[in-house]
Amino acid sequence: MEQLDVAAGSAPAQSLARRGWRAPLALKFALRDLRGGLSGFVIFLGCIAVGVAAITGVGSLSLSLKDGLAREGGAILGGDVSFDLAQREASGAERSFLAGAGRVSSVVLMRAMARPAGQLAGEAAGQAGGQSAGNVAMVEIKAVDGLYPLAGTISLEPATSLADALSERDGVFGVAVDPALAPRLGVSPGAEIRIGQGRYQLRAMLTKEPDQLAGGVGFGPRVLMSDAGLRASGLLQPGALAHFVYRVALGQAEAPASDAAVEAFADRARAEVQGAGWEIRTRKNISPQFSRNLDRFTQFLTLVGLSSLIVGGVGVANAVRAYIARKRTTIAILKSLGASGSRVFAVMLIEIMLVALIGVALGAVVGALLPYIAAAAFGDLLPFPLAPAIHARPMFEGALYGLLTALAFAALPLGLAHDVPATAIFRDAIEIVASRPRARYIAIAFAAAAALLVSALILAGDRKLTLIYAGATLAALAALRLVAFLIMRIARKLPRARWLPLRLAIANIHRPGALTPSVVLSLGLGLALLVALVLIDNNIRGELKTAGAGEAPSFFFLDVPSARADEFSQFVRQKAPEGKLALVPMLRGRIVELKGVAAEKAQPKESAAWALQGDRGITFADAPPQGSKLIKGEWWPKDYAGPPLISLESQIADGLGLEIGDNVAVNVLGRSITGKVANIRKIDWRVIGINFVLVFSPNTFAGAPYNDLATLSLPGAGAAREMALARDVASAFPAITSVRVKDALESAAAIVSQLASAVRGASSVALVAAILVLAGAVAAGQQARIHDAVVLKTLGATRGRLLTAFVAEYVLIGLATALFGAAAGTAAAYGIAKSVMNIDFTFFWPQALAAAVAALLFTVLLGLIGTWRILGRKAAPYLRDL
Repeated sequence: MEQLDVAAGSAPAQSLARRGWRAPLALKFALRDLRGGLSGFVIFLGCIAVGVAAITGVGSLSLSLKDGLAREGGAILGGDVSFDLAQREASGAERSFLAGAGRVSSVVLMRAMARPAGQLAGEAAGQAGGQSAGNVAMVEIKAVDGLYPLAGTISLEPATSLADALSERDGVFGVAVDPALAPRLGVSPGAEIRIGQGRYQLRAMLTKEPDQLAGGVGFGPRVLMSDAGLRASGLLQPGALAHFVYRVALGQAEAPASDAAVEAFADRARAEVQGAGWEIRTRKNISPQFSRNLDRFTQFLTLVGLSSLIVGGVGVANAVRAYIARKRTTIAILKSLGASGSRVFAVMLIEIMLVALIGVALGAVVGALLPYIAAAAFGDLLPFPLAPAIHARPMFEGALYGLLTALAFAALPLGLAHDVPATAIFRDAIEIVASRPRARYIAIAFAAAAALLVSALILAGDRKLTLIYAGATLAALAALRLVAFLIMRIARKLPRARWLPLRLAIANIHRPGALTPSVVLSLGLGLALLVALVLIDNNIRGELKTAGAGEAPSFFFLDVPSARADEFSQFVRQKAPEGKLALVPMLRGRIVELKGVAAEKAQPKESAAWALQGDRGITFADAPPQGSKLIKGEWWPKDYAGPPLISLESQIADGLGLEIGDNVAVNVLGRSITGKVANIRKIDWRVIGINFVLVFSPNTFAGAPYNDLATLSLPGAGAAREMALARDVASAFPAITSVRVKDALESAAAIVSQLASAVRGASSVALVAAILVLAGAVAAGQQARIHDAVVLKTLGATRGRLLTAFVAEYVLIGLATALFGAAAGTAAAYGIAKSVMNIDFTFFWPQALAAAVAALLFTVLLGLIGTWRILGRKAAPYLRDL
């Protein structure tokens, strides 16, 4: 505020003392000072606004997505309630129960191989050299009845009715397919293809599938056919890996059932049809796993946003220090008029929090509008329905975090205003006053920080994760502060350099008011985050490449009929004599009971909860599977004929609270089988082979229909050889599905890449905050550097020599910080890779080095930008003020 404004707008000193310093008067002075604009608070506003926008935006997007899923839940699920059975159709009694509640539509989901119509069964054997013409592709079949879809609409190109597109004409059924299938098979729309023993015509392209999300992630193009068309393929054999899904629409189309009625029917189905072993989902809970993953991802991104606020807090502290330096004369005038240090602090605090409130408002508005921006820009590309809306909770969370962060980081530097003496009016503007605020202001800062932590714990879904994250953040800040202290201490102890620019640079590093702490905090934390993300990303990709190159088999073969297992083995060994083939029986089952407690009521650890969600692959064996190591109990004898015994994977056993001797009930083919845990195995999941969480004693499934799962390793085989073998198997055994592992790994790598891009994009918010802090640190130190440059110029220093000294300073600080940031990021990546992801860690030094060099160059560049402005100032105006 201007000195004259203060004097004219206030009473004499005696009047101030008599009236006291009431809050309205303090607010009046703060508002008057803000009339001059916010030019000195640009970095401050940016630091607060970026963090608040990130937190508000992430929360708003998450809630908009949940609203979209809830609004379109019936269409996505395909009805009000869905019942999923593995490897068996619903019985007559079960169908009658469902039909008694409303309209029922059935869907069958399974994988198969598609090939051009000219590639007939057994044709491959007659091909010269064992090579068959044409392409093959694994497809995701969805066979539907005449009522499909019960909810939502399906879109075909060219526009036609679904019944017409899937109807039978002259013994050939029609199919609607993903547009990617025709080019993959090398055929044109309208052509015929073969799936299993059936012939199908590509009559339409599938452009919109309302219940696509309910089917989960697919590894092949979708093929939509009629139920009769699927049965004509011959694929629905006993033991085939098929899912039979029954969707029920309650009420009428014009009067849909309420949410309460939907949940009541689902509860009645669980109670009255016991032992069915079906997975029940409602339109309000389409995918429990997806909802949990969305909540986790939202919390992670919120913590990233909170990190950006904490990093930005350093910028807030720098901006407040610069503000106090600019207002020294004003503070001195207020004290000359009778204001106490506490009252001056109150005025300054109100002004700072008003500015913070502006930043919070900007960030909250931008974050609240993010769902609308996402819907407008990517609405047609998003695989999820988005319902943009203004959500109060994320705006409140963002505002709360923003204001508490501003208070926590502003209280300490504002406390220095308490001890600015009235005589500062007559003294040099750069004189340093008390370097440590009083205890009351330290208490305010710690109280605000504690309130920030408590708020995060109350608002967070996973308090353990929040505590770990908060602890790691505090440890990182403390470590960075220690690094800054050590850098300054080492610089102070270094011998006197003979080269003048280097001597000036070293002096600037440890001088009072040096940039070192701010640069180390902002650059170090941002670089550590960047290096950790880069190394984790590269290690995941490296793990996938390693598995694809050596440890993983070349193929998985699904649905190998047990009756033709020997024939299939002979065929494969004839086509690939150098290959290593392994077959094991495979069924699908769902855990329904643990130690006498229903699975729905169990409370597993989060790491093992997935084992109770849906059906799992199970097998039976007379010896431990390869890649497994017994750690508890003993394996059963080969001729064991007693009650069912179970071998359980160690992490799942721990997560479900199971020990040797505990009972586990698994529903297989509609029959609930209770077995006793006989042993616990540790599995090396990094070896992509045949292994199962649940292995039963062989006598358990005597006489039960099942198919085999096979793997084939072809070391050194190229893509052409593998594709030729896939064509041969598809022609000779149409019911067997070939999964080329390299294709599956590429799909997994694509998903990992998308997730990594999303995480990097979200984490870039913290990097933006770090950049703002770094820019603010450089700007905050300009005033002192101007005086240094003026004095040195007066003593004969040239612009080039000063520039060299400043560049050397930034290089030294940036290099030390880059080394620490790279080391800290590497340590974080190592811990996450080994402890969280359970993968081997490789130090990709070129990527870490590139990030460190980029940070170093950026620091130097940003410093040069600020320095160039300093060196261009005229000396005379500043000499007159000295």
